[in-house]
Amino acid sequence: MTVILEQARRLITEIPGPRSRELMARKHSAVAAGVGTTMPVFVEAASGGVVRDVDGNILIDLGSGIAVTTVGNSAPRVVDAVSEQVAAFTHTCFMVTPYESYVAVCEALARLTPGDHDKRSALFNSGAEAVENAVKIARAHTRRSAVVAFDHAYHGRTNLTMAMTAKSMPYKSGFGPFASEVYRAPMSYPYRDGGLDGPAAAQRALSVIDKQVGAANLAAVVIEPIQGEGGFIVPAPGFLAAIADWCTDNGVVFIADEVQSGFARTATMFACEHEGVVPDLIVTAKGIAGGLPLSAVTGRAEMMDAPHVGGLGGTYGGNPIACAAALATIETIESDGLIDRARAIESVILARLHALAATDDRIGDIRGRGAMIAVEIVHSGTDTPDPERTKAIAMTAHAAGVIVLTCGTYGNVLRLLPPLSISDELLHEGLDVLAEAFAAS
Repeated sequence: MTVILEQARRLITEIPGPRSRELMARKHSAVAAGVGTTMPVFVEAASGGVVRDVDGNILIDLGSGIAVTTVGNSAPRVVDAVSEQVAAFTHTCFMVTPYESYVAVCEALARLTPGDHDKRSALFNSGAEAVENAVKIARAHTRRSAVVAFDHAYHGRTNLTMAMTAKSMPYKSGFGPFASEVYRAPMSYPYRDGGLDGPAAAQRALSVIDKQVGAANLAAVVIEPIQGEGGFIVPAPGFLAAIADWCTDNGVVFIADEVQSGFARTATMFACEHEGVVPDLIVTAKGIAGGLPLSAVTGRAEMMDAPHVGGLGGTYGGNPIACAAALATIETIESDGLIDRARAIESVILARLHALAATDDRIGDIRGRGAMIAVEIVHSGTDTPDPERTKAIAMTAHAAGVIVLTCGTYGNVLRLLPPLSISDELLHEGLDVLAEAFAAS
C-alpha cells in the first residue's frame, strides 16, 4: 500500500528530534565512520515532495536522494510493479535463467536514448559499475587502453572510477593507487573560463588530449553532459558537440555519463539532447528505477557486442524487482508529462534565484537545466569560492525542514534536485526557506 503524506512542511521537534538522535547514536556504534550523512534525521516515510522523519517532522525534499526519486518517492506505479514482482520471484540471475523484464528495459532504453541507430544495453547495479563497464566495452571495441575524463568530473567510487573522478576529498584521498591509463582534460566551465566559448574550450581540451595521450592510444572520452558532484557545470554551447565530433573522426568512443542528469531530470530525457549530441555509449542509473538499484550501459550495437560472451554481467545486474521498477518509472515519466514538469520547475527555480541574486552579490552564478539547478556562492565582490557560507546556508535550511545538497570542486555550490512530482506550492515554500537561509548566513 502506497503511503500518501501531507504535502506540507511541518516541524514538531527540533531537527534532529529525540528519536533521530537515538538512532544516530546507534549508527555511530554500528556503522563504519566512513559512511557519512548529510542530515542527522532518520526517515520513516516519504512521498511526492516530502520526507517524514521518525519524530514526525515533515521535510521538503529538494534532493531526491541525489536525483534518484525523480518520479517521487514510492511513486504509485513503481510500488504496484515492485509489489507484483516480489510476489512472483525476487531473483534468479539473468545470466542463469533470464526473464522478460530485463529485455523490456533494454528495449525501452533503445527507444529512449538519443539516436536511431541499432542499440544494445547491459544492466548493472550502480552508476560506478556502469561507468566501469562502459570503459570495458570501449576498450574491447577499440583495442586501445587510454581513457580521458575531465576536470571537476565525478564518476564513482570503484578503483577505476575513482581514478576518473577529479576531486580528492572525500572520494579518493588515501585510497590509491588507482587504475592506470586515465588522463584528465580541462572542462568548459563558463563561469570560470574568462569568456572562452564552447568551441574554443573544446580545442583547449583536445590539445591536451593530443599532447598527453594521442588519439591512436585512446579508447574513450567519458564526460557528464552536465557535471554532477563537480558543481552542476553546464558546458558552453558547442563544447560537447566538438568533443563528440573529434571522437568520431578519430575512432574514439564518446561516452556520456548521464547517471545524475538522465531520465527527464534536465527537461529532456537525457541532457546531451540539449546539445544535439548522440553519444556512442550512454551510462544511466539514479533516476532509472524510482529508488531501486539499477544502472545501464546503452550504445551502438557493434560496440556493445564487442566483449566476448560472459565478459559482461554480474549476479544482481538487472535484478527483476529493479527492472519492474524501471519500467514503471519510464511509464510514469511518459504518462505524467514529467519532462514538461521539469521545464516548469526550472522556470520557478530560476525566477526565484535570479530575484535573490539581484540583492545578494555573493551569488556568483546560477546554472543548470530542468530540475537540476545550482547556485555557486562566492565572497562578496569576487569570484572566490565561499564553502563556509555554502555550508552554513545548507545547515540553516536543514534546521528549518528543507533538504538541500551541496557539491562542487570548491565546496561552494548549492544544488537543487526536487522530485518532478513536487507541487508548485511546496517548491515555493522550500525556496522561501532557502531565501531566509541566505539572509541569515
